[in-house]
Amino acid sequence: MVDLSIKLAGIDLKSPLVLASGTAGYGVELASICGYSGLGAVTLKSLTIMPRPGNRSPRVWETTGGMLNSIGLENAGVDAFLSDFLPQLNELGVPLIVSIAGETAGEYALLARRISGAPGSIVAIEVNVSCPNVEKGGLMFGAEPQASGAVTSAVVENTGLPVFTKLSASVFDIVRIAEAVAAAGASGLSLINTLPGMAINPVTGYPRLGTVSGGLSGPAIKPVAVKAVWDCYRATGLPVIGGGGVYNALDVVEFMRAGATAVSIGTATFQNPCRFEQIACELPDIMNRTGALRPADLVGSVKV
Repeated sequence: MVDLSIKLAGIDLKSPLVLASGTAGYGVELASICGYSGLGAVTLKSLTIMPRPGNRSPRVWETTGGMLNSIGLENAGVDAFLSDFLPQLNELGVPLIVSIAGETAGEYALLARRISGAPGSIVAIEVNVSCPNVEKGGLMFGAEPQASGAVTSAVVENTGLPVFTKLSASVFDIVRIAEAVAAAGASGLSLINTLPGMAINPVTGYPRLGTVSGGLSGPAIKPVAVKAVWDCYRATGLPVIGGGGVYNALDVVEFMRAGATAVSIGTATFQNPCRFEQIACELPDIMNRTGALRPADLVGSVKV
């Protein structure tokens, strides 16, 4: 009989399925529709120190094989999250991974301290390094190893929770960056963030998004994500939360074979908010077909 439970960087989860950051707000809204019985954890939308209004609309555009978005890290700020949203989330009883984003390493450190002192269901921190480093002229933290490592170190030094650094594949060498965050003390990696993309209305000539370009997610990026998981898992040996274009249980097993311990589901929930429940039902049968009795049997099992 298949056992879906996993251990992720020391965290016991009942399932390898994780809801990806930014796809269900703070998680309260989706819980009223689906419940979270099939999930191991929910990753919340990225938090910043101060509230952010986000980008101008339109913010989302469906593309062939995926979706472009330019939300702009809209969120209520850490204070409002802790006072207004976290108590509701704690009542759901689902493990929470809190994503954080900042403009300086100091902001990441402060967010880590605030999150770590909160009571309830928070089990880990995800570090979103796809943000501009204002101290270095606006270059994205995740674009080079030193900055990624510095942010990761700042978070690790200010929390006792496991720390997963979320990396983008739109860099020169994602493996070097993964090795840098591993050396900085990351408990694991979250792979991958969206890829840059753009869509234009061919009739009017105007961009489809209010900010002209945005981040591409969905099945179109899955091969890129699978390779990133494989490369970074081999290079670091760290636990990986892998995702990008996951729509069914076969996708989940593919990511696990590449090296993912847990697998995130994101864009699929825009098509069907309860898709993760269906994937959770499909997964035991697919695992039986592989001969695996638990997810750990599949991690890194690609035959090369």
